[in-house]
Amino acid sequence: MNNIITSTTAMLLLVVGSYFIGTLLYRKLRSAWVHPVAVGMVLVIATLLLLDIDYETFRQGTAFLDFLLGPTVVALGYLLYEQMAHLRGRETAIFAATLVGGIVGIAGVWGMGLLFGLDETLIASLQPKSATMPIALPLSEQSGGLQSVTAIVVFFTGLTGSLVGPWVLDKCGITHPIARGLALGSASHGIGTSRAIELGALEGAVSGLAIGLTGVTLSLLIALIEWVIG
Repeated sequence: MNNIITSTTAMLLLVVGSYFIGTLLYRKLRSAWVHPVAVGMVLVIATLLLLDIDYETFRQGTAFLDFLLGPTVVALGYLLYEQMAHLRGRETAIFAATLVGGIVGIAGVWGMGLLFGLDETLIASLQPKSATMPIALPLSEQSGGLQSVTAIVVFFTGLTGSLVGPWVLDKCGITHPIARGLALGSASHGIGTSRAIELGALEGAVSGLAIGLTGVTLSLLIALIEWVIG
């Protein structure tokens, strides 16, 4: 019986079913605070605790979903292709915004490190928080960080950006769809991009572009930091 509960099929059904329930709840309430990812996470954790299933078993059973993260990000390129006419002539601004976003994100982590006396391992774990998970985890490992911490921080960074990002942009008077898409994608990667797609096709396309650009930017910046500090 235990083998059935912890099988790969059961783990996949748990994740997909939890997300499906979260989606139904989100569509009914139309509130960002019941985001499908957040609801799904709560349901998955509750089920694992109830059935006493350890994380390693869960991770092995959902390895296929981890693999799909990469192709999913690449698939966002189709949205970008459809919106190319709106992006031509704005390449410099887009690259500059992504670079500044990456610098500010890492500077914020180092600022917290100095302010609260965080050790190098924790700083290395937090640095790639704005990168999508398939990029953030290797960056964390190569820098000497803890992948488990990075995974949690990346998730909550994305969820927070999805929840409050549009509100912050509204309060700041940022209304241009390209600017809004860049902000959501570069700060809150995949989860933010799902929110950007809800705002509009152009926002979603640019947010998907920002995921890739932010990943490259953070990779270069983190490598530069490691070279500088030796």
